[in-house]
Amino acid sequence: MGNRVNRRHFIKTAALSVASLSAGGYFAKARAQEPASPNERLNIAMIGAWGRARANASKLRGENFYALCDIDERNYGNFIEKFPEAERAKRENDWRRLLDDQNIDAVVISTADQVHALAAVKAMQMGMHVYCEKPLAHSVHEARRVRQVYRKCRGKVATQMGTQVHASDNFRRVVELIQGGAIGPVREAHVWCSRTIKSLDTLEGTPEIPDYLEWDLWLGPAHERPYHPGYLPGNLNWNRRWDFGNGVLGDMGSHLIDLPWWALKLSKPKSVYAEGPDPDPIKTPEWMIVTWKHGPRRGNPALRVPVTLKWYHGGQEPEHRPKLETGVDLTEWFNGILFVGDEGMLLADYRKRVLLPEEKFRDFQPPEETIPASLGHYQEWIEAAKTGGETLCNFEYSGSLIEHNLLGDVAFRVGGELNWNPKRLKATNCPEADAFIRRKYRKGWTI
Repeated sequence: MGNRVNRRHFIKTAALSVASLSAGGYFAKARAQEPASPNERLNIAMIGAWGRARANASKLRGENFYALCDIDERNYGNFIEKFPEAERAKRENDWRRLLDDQNIDAVVISTADQVHALAAVKAMQMGMHVYCEKPLAHSVHEARRVRQVYRKCRGKVATQMGTQVHASDNFRRVVELIQGGAIGPVREAHVWCSRTIKSLDTLEGTPEIPDYLEWDLWLGPAHERPYHPGYLPGNLNWNRRWDFGNGVLGDMGSHLIDLPWWALKLSKPKSVYAEGPDPDPIKTPEWMIVTWKHGPRRGNPALRVPVTLKWYHGGQEPEHRPKLETGVDLTEWFNGILFVGDEGMLLADYRKRVLLPEEKFRDFQPPEETIPASLGHYQEWIEAAKTGGETLCNFEYSGSLIEHNLLGDVAFRVGGELNWNPKRLKATNCPEADAFIRRKYRKGWTI
């Protein structure tokens, strides 16, 4: 306990700087985050205490659940029922107040999408380690802002976005095959998810806000509207509304596009085009095909060519799959990533992979394994927090991935191709895209 007390004193008194953020008016204390002893437990604050929060917490039981934050009073009891060790945890329904508590070492953000980036940015500015559910942000601008703040805090805070499959051996082996030239230079990558978006429920009437719920805090920066319980239950309910989520691409693209993003070392698309049903101002699309164009990357011969990345979602029918001759029935793959190279193809999902055509690669000898096994997705983050190391899905890597993915939603909503200027964060040919690249917040909310 002596080490903990000394570290607490150090954190509170050794602030490196105090700066006013012109955009938000928050005061950020750049805490000198002295690495903890590997045996010392982190004080973790759970922002969100239900759903994904309980799944995340189950992987962090070796640490101290110091605080719980939720807009639904009932969720405290539900959390403690599964994690009785959190019975004495501090409770706070507004994460903005919670993050002023300098006894917090690390936060886990498991809210709806509209809050992710705002909470992550303030936590990093307070010198706290951050684990955030995917997607890391709700807009392209937010993803960029998270990256900017992380760069300033790099080396002081450990960050990780919730893309658990990134830690899998299968993804590692695919990366080695692609970067090792198994199928030659890769010019196309196709990614699909069979999930679709169901019809929206009709939300009629204006029910009274229940005593246990802080409706205004649940809305966060989203546009104000009367309470209705139909917004809340189930991830795919709120997630299929633009004000709170980003549909299938924003959700599952975080997991699936992660593999080509890693294997092909992608970073800045030159253009993006999307097609689907007529855009709805409220609802995310039932199906969508998005095409990003990337330029060649330097170094590795397998990556020195332009690459086209395509995303498909909407069901298991052939029209929601790439139109390529592979010798494999792609409708049997609920999710899939297909790399197309000059010398063959590689088809993968979370757990399996196959080189195509199979007869050509029957005697293929895979390259030596060069990417070390992960400590585990959550353990990577805990280890980095305690030792000053860095995670694989840190907010620079994952922020760039989410920035890229959400550009697909922007292209869909404006109904055209975007020529992308990453330095200016603008579609140079489409000024109407600005409204979707950077969303407006309700008064009192800022990033």
